[in-house]
Amino acid sequence: MSELLFEQPLNEKVRNYLRLEHLAKQLDTHLEQDHQQRCFYPLFALCELTERCDFRSEILKDIDRQLSLESSDLAAFESPLIDQLLDYREQLLSAERPGIHLKQNRFISALRQRFNMPGTCCNFDLPQLHYWLSKPWHERQQDYEQWVNHFRCLLNPITLMLSSSRERCEYQPEVAPAGFFQRESTQALSLIRVKLHIDNGCYPTISGHRNRFAIHFVQFDQQKHSQQPIEFLLATCD
Repeated sequence: MSELLFEQPLNEKVRNYLRLEHLAKQLDTHLEQDHQQRCFYPLFALCELTERCDFRSEILKDIDRQLSLESSDLAAFESPLIDQLLDYREQLLSAERPGIHLKQNRFISALRQRFNMPGTCCNFDLPQLHYWLSKPWHERQQDYEQWVNHFRCLLNPITLMLSSSRERCEYQPEVAPAGFFQRESTQALSLIRVKLHIDNGCYPTISGHRNRFAIHFVQFDQQKHSQQPIEFLLATCD
């Protein structure tokens, strides 16, 4: 991989959305391959996030906002994106609170309590896990898919809206003199995307808010701010 992509949310809502999207990717990976008990870590992280915050109302608002934007374009009335958003909106309105059934599942609850403690996944700590792991992969895959599906009403629209937002952003070539770049925006921004060639030997640290952001490029080997001009690609999403 010669080019790296870094993203930085500029508000708490997008920060949470990106975390949920990241967990969704991990969950799908564990559905495709047998990773034994490692599959439970993203599942329990998702349980924790959805118990801490009720994302339903925020997602519904964003779906309605996205539908309004899409419908403003006459050519978009037959867009598959509108159909998907309407479908996800209906699913979210009719769904129970995500994760509520897993909270009542004795097997999942027992595992979740132990997984929070280091080194307590031995078969004498969790004999029920040892038994579950002995089942054929296709049976465990079905169980895992059923558990993950409790959260699809949240994960699907978030993934779709983030993807749509990224597609609307165009990359522009930029240069950071002495490893530093900053910009102000009259429009409210929600996400910064930076593409950087790995041969630069550095990574960006991004800070800011909806109308201003700054990028510091840090040399990885020395772990200090770069003094060299850095060429990169920048996309800003509103």
